[in-house]
Amino acid sequence: MSEPSYTYIRVSKTDALESSAQKYRHLRLQGLESSPESFSSTYETEAAFSNDDWIQRLSAPDRETFICVAKAAGEQDAPGIGDWVGQVTLRGPMSASEFSLPKEAGQGAINADNEERWQLLGLFLLPAHRGGGRGSRLCREALNHLQRRQPCPRTVHVRLMVKPDNQTIVQMYERLGFVHTGQCTLAEAMRAAGDGHLLPSDTSDPKYSNRSGIIMSSHLHRI
Repeated sequence: MSEPSYTYIRVSKTDALESSAQKYRHLRLQGLESSPESFSSTYETEAAFSNDDWIQRLSAPDRETFICVAKAAGEQDAPGIGDWVGQVTLRGPMSASEFSLPKEAGQGAINADNEERWQLLGLFLLPAHRGGGRGSRLCREALNHLQRRQPCPRTVHVRLMVKPDNQTIVQMYERLGFVHTGQCTLAEAMRAAGDGHLLPSDTSDPKYSNRSGIIMSSHLHRI
């Protein structure tokens, strides 16, 4: 059986949004069920989302969603054809206050005036489609979008937060130019992802307050 071909796309916020929302829901729920360690959210939380919730996620002005599409050999090369098998999301541009973290996180000072700030989050590929550099290419599609998005500011600060036991993904981010810049809690990671509303009112539980997540950053330069 021939290997599928892969393409990498940015999801439109307007075109075929209903269809995109259904495909995105299917992909997310598969990911949350098969690899819960890859997400700060849970299957139970997102399975309860309405169709409008999924549409809002894809059309939100502060989010850009990128998808890895797998097409079977001989399948028509046209928009909307193929299976959605991977995703990554950008959240931003974020204000300096949104991007800030407590001193103990070790993130350092933020250049409030001369940089654009984005959070990279939710990278996931279905197990059958991992390998072959597809996760890296999906991230590169998102980063290239930021560099092309507008000419100024010249510097784009991209940050991500990842669990420390996932060394394979950490090494992939390092190859993309990300460097370690601190450590975060789960509560901080969820707020950075825009999911602070899903946190309990009391986040003192070690699950949310242990500072074990890895913060990585990259600075892109627009030409």
